[in-house]
Amino acid sequence: MLVIETHIVKTISNPLRFQEYGVGIFKTIITKSALKKAIKKNRILINGFPATTGKIINGNEKIELLYIEKETTNNRLKLNLEVLYEDQYLAIIYKPSGILVSGNRFVTITNALSQNLIKSTFLDTVKPQPIHRLDYATSGVLLIGKTANALMELGKLFENKKVQKKYFAVTIGKMKQEGIINSKIDNKEAITQYLVIKSVNSARFGILNLVLVTPKTGRKHQIRKHLFTINHPILGDKKYFLEGLLHTGKGMYLHAENISFTHPLTQKTISISKKLPPKFDKIFNKT
Repeated sequence: MLVIETHIVKTISNPLRFQEYGVGIFKTIITKSALKKAIKKNRILINGFPATTGKIINGNEKIELLYIEKETTNNRLKLNLEVLYEDQYLAIIYKPSGILVSGNRFVTITNALSQNLIKSTFLDTVKPQPIHRLDYATSGVLLIGKTANALMELGKLFENKKVQKKYFAVTIGKMKQEGIINSKIDNKEAITQYLVIKSVNSARFGILNLVLVTPKTGRKHQIRKHLFTINHPILGDKKYFLEGLLHTGKGMYLHAENISFTHPLTQKTISISKKLPPKFDKIFNKT
């Protein structure tokens, strides 16, 4: 077991049950359901003892979040991943469309990471974990943490909006050349900038556009929702689509092309790109 994060409770006037107090005190546990799962798996200690949801927090307690290596089994996932960058702290891999980043399924990116990455030699090495998510149908670059410190520092970069991501999408309908979509998602600020790179005529969809998309915030389904709200949904999006314009073949045309940031532990400038999948080229005859 390895302590990933430590939280010291300040003096509080009104005691609280831990299931109320504990939400959000750790960067990787931001919901009540996630907190309950961590408690159930004995990943949280309060003053050295396993936490319970009903534990009363009075103030000055030491609360620790543990990393517990999962038991290995003979039924290991065999999934080769393309590693675009790797060092002792982190890695960037290519996530194909049609695979979950994480979840209850056996075939996930998370389950395949240990067999595709070199284990860090640092003392705080952990099982590699994705720092952010890409939707099931989205392809592209995915950032991975390999040590406890890296996971924490990379999380801070995202929290402070210090990570820049660029996506390419194929959208439906004639669009303005460029624009900024600024409409809230789940009552939270959400900003997406876009630039139309190329457009072609389509017998079925009228016009298809290759669009460079730069999200300035990181809300769930942000790009998909924002493009849908301006009536230019992403080709192949089965959740956000216009009546009669649902494309059911070849998946969704959304690709995370680039991720850029300053390495929080080496201060090296990192900028990693992955070219568009062939299905994009077939539409726009790219060479």
